[in-house]
Amino acid sequence: MLPSFARVSVAMAILHHYPLCPHSRFIRLVCAELGVALDFVEERPWERRESFLALDPAGNTPVFVAADGLIVPGAGTIAEYLDETREPGMERLMPGDPAGRVEVRRLMAWFSEKFFAEVTGYLVHEKVYKRFVPASAGGGPPDMPAIRAARANVRYHLRYLGYLINQRKWLAGDALTYADLAAAAHLSCVDYLGDAPWNEDETARDWYARMKSRPAFRALLADRVPGMAPPDHYANPDF
Repeated sequence: MLPSFARVSVAMAILHHYPLCPHSRFIRLVCAELGVALDFVEERPWERRESFLALDPAGNTPVFVAADGLIVPGAGTIAEYLDETREPGMERLMPGDPAGRVEVRRLMAWFSEKFFAEVTGYLVHEKVYKRFVPASAGGGPPDMPAIRAARANVRYHLRYLGYLINQRKWLAGDALTYADLAAAAHLSCVDYLGDAPWNEDETARDWYARMKSRPAFRALLADRVPGMAPPDHYANPDF
């Protein structure tokens, strides 16, 4: 039996997200690429709203509420759900062969776990979330050693991304997949905060320019955090 919070009544699919949450951005890109129509609810995870916690007690973004009311928490789970519920003949962002799916999942984990732990988790928390959280709850000035660590770590991630693109058309192979969208979502946050060293690897930069040029990316490039404008190049695909 499903837990009591597993379904709610909705008119159409809803995504509970935070604009500069990289995991939320990943699912926004996925839905835009797949043509999944959404209503959006902006969440501030640090506020831990009671009604949001009722959807997912972990209190993390994103949370997807399907049109039939099924609650799907977490970017990886949402991505798998969207793939599994595609009708035959509809576009998919996971390969059909087992080896291809393994590679996509490996790279999704690389960015949603490793890259997040070493780069975006530090930058978004220190430069964005802490601006809005009370000092009593851990808010305040950013931890500069953490930011410097993230800025150092992003360089080798860009070199690895460039290495992959030198071997393949897209990150996981010959077609655009969840791997590209996960990587682009995380890098878009780094880029918004002005911490992407695009001179580190030209191939990685060219791949990201391709991603920024896709129609699915337009909504992300229009995002703005109050009181924190992105660099001038952020919304320009030809940066």
